[in-house]
Order: sequence, then structure tokens, then C-alpha cells
Amino acid sequence: MPDRSLLVADPRAGYLALKAEIDAAIHRVLESGTYILGDVVERFERAFAAHAGVAHGIGVHNGTDAIHLALRGLGIGAGHEVITVSHTAVATVAAVEMAGATPVLADVEAATLTLDPQMAEALITPRTKAIIAVHLYGHPTKLDGLRALCDRHDLYLIEDCAQAHSARYHGRRVGSFGHAATFSFYPTKNLGAMGDAGMVLTGDAELAQRLRLLRQYGWDVPQHSVLPGWNSRLDPLQAAILEVKLAHLDAATTQRRRLAHVYDEAFAGLPLKTPVEDAACEHVYHLYVIRLKDRDTRDALRTWLADRSIMAGIHYPQAVHQQPAYQGRMRTGNMAVTEQAAATVLSLPLYPELTDADQARVIDAVRSFFQHHP
Repeated sequence: MPDRSLLVADPRAGYLALKAEIDAAIHRVLESGTYILGDVVERFERAFAAHAGVAHGIGVHNGTDAIHLALRGLGIGAGHEVITVSHTAVATVAAVEMAGATPVLADVEAATLTLDPQMAEALITPRTKAIIAVHLYGHPTKLDGLRALCDRHDLYLIEDCAQAHSARYHGRRVGSFGHAATFSFYPTKNLGAMGDAGMVLTGDAELAQRLRLLRQYGWDVPQHSVLPGWNSRLDPLQAAILEVKLAHLDAATTQRRRLAHVYDEAFAGLPLKTPVEDAACEHVYHLYVIRLKDRDTRDALRTWLADRSIMAGIHYPQAVHQQPAYQGRMRTGNMAVTEQAAATVLSLPLYPELTDADQARVIDAVRSFFQHHP
């Protein structure tokens, strides 16, 4: 048995690849004496917003806060409904409830496992105020259809880009289509910090200013609250790390796409589904997610890989509406695709530092499973 485990994601490998640059950036922050917000945070906010093609970036403590504050900034709260998906990290739904609004959960499209615009439209009521489109696994949702839907019903469109840094839709980077877009920089993300970090992007200067107030007690100047707010500030140490990594993001994305295409070719002909990339999209493969014929096969393959020190993941083993905290109290549409996905998805190791030899090890193990389980 190999003496080294392969992980689904390896943020330590990302640090070691850029160690000298990251260590130097951290040292500069420590020497600066500014440890809350400040120039480093502002510089990264501008750089990340420019990278996405959006005017304003507001750094916050994490991706969940980004969604929560975006909703608050748009005036969405108690008495309002927000439509999103159930096949997502629970943070998407938790953030809606943090804002005081009510989540309503729609099914996803079978091909990409992203929000189905028709399913979303069927759930709209007079209380609906926004749709949160989750660009799951790094593949964009159908943004033109969702933006048209929102415009038709006078709704806000919020993009949850936590898994889709640099993904493109019709040539434009995600985060530039909605009234607001939210990002997580959790360590395993395509652009990952070394702790919690997040950001809201918007082209609306008034909303951007409101978000800057909301993230710090509603202060326009220190100790003077002009509206009720929270404490959700992007840490300058994390901003410095992210600024270093941002310069390498496009190269890392290219490598993720190359590795994904190697998997695609290697698994052709096997009884599994590889990820789909819509012709209008550029997938950034935050996760490389295959789908098996049923739960038993998925679980057996996962065990087979684990026995060979290959740690496959499940994103996500339960949809949000199936979890104890939410079961029975969420309004949903038909969840046939969502529930099938929860039973059959499996995430294989994929990150920019994954070597060709290690990827070959994964491929050989998957192939050997099907040789022994025809």
C-alpha cells in the first residue's frame, strides 16, 4: 500500500509552491503594524474586483458572511424569500437565514447540477426578492436565463462564486453578472487563504458603500454607527496571502483544466459520468466530480480508493433539505435530480500541485475497481 495519502484538495501543497512569496507578504504585514483592514486589504479588494471585471470589492470574514451581508445590503430580510439550490454547501442556505429571510429550494439541472431556471421560476411568489445562483464545482449556472428571469420578476440576482473563481460564461468571468457576487477564500478554494476570508463584488457604488458600513458595525468613522452592522472584516494577513496567490490564479486554473481533461480521457468508456462543460462556459474544476450508477457503487468505489490511500470526497452526501436542521421546514420544488446527485456523486483528487504520477495512481485505481466490479 502507498505510504502517502492523496487528498481531494491539498492547501498545504499550494502554500509550499509559493512559500517564499507568501512568507515575505506575511512578514510585510507583521512589520507594518496595521492588523485590521488597511492598505493591504484595499489593494487586494481592488485587484480581485479588477480580475473579475467588477468595479467594487468588499472584503469580509468568510464566504457565508459575504452572502449574508450582500442580502442585508440589498435590503432583504424578514418576510422575504430567497430562491437557491439544495445541492450546495449548507452555508448558502444558512446565510439566507442569517439575514432573516426564508430560503426556498429549487432542483438543479441534470447535466451540470446547477440551478434550473425553470424550477426556480416555478417557486416565485410575491415574497420572493432574490435568487442565489451557485456556480457549483466550478461550472457557471445559466446566467443569461437567470438574469432575464430576475429582470422579468424584479428580483435581485446574487452569484455564489465560492467554487468558481475565474470561471467564465460567454467569455465573461462569473461575479460580473449579478447585482452582487459572493466569494469564499476558504483554504481549499481555487483561490484559498490560510484561514477564513471572503468578498462581495458589485458594480453598484451605493451598495458597495453600504456593505463597507455593514461589515464594521455600521461605522462611517470609528466608533460612530450610522446603521446597525456586524463585525466581518477581511484580515490583512489573509489579504496579503491572497494577493500573492491571485497573481498565479490563471496559471493554476489552466492546470486544473488540464488535469480534468486527462481524467475525462482516462475514464471514457467506464460506467460513470464525468463532469459536463457547457459550450458557453469555462469550467474551473474546483472539484472533479464523477457520478456513479447508484449509492452502493459510489460507496464501494470510495472504499476501494481509501484502501489504496486515495481520499475521495462526497460533495454533498445530503442535500440541504435532507439534513436534520432543515428537513421538513423548507419549501422546495421537486428534488429528483438533487436527491439522485446526493446518492451518486464522488469527488476525485484534483488540485494544481497534483503530479502526473499521482493522477495516474488515481486513474489506475478507478479502472481497477471496474475490472473487479463489472
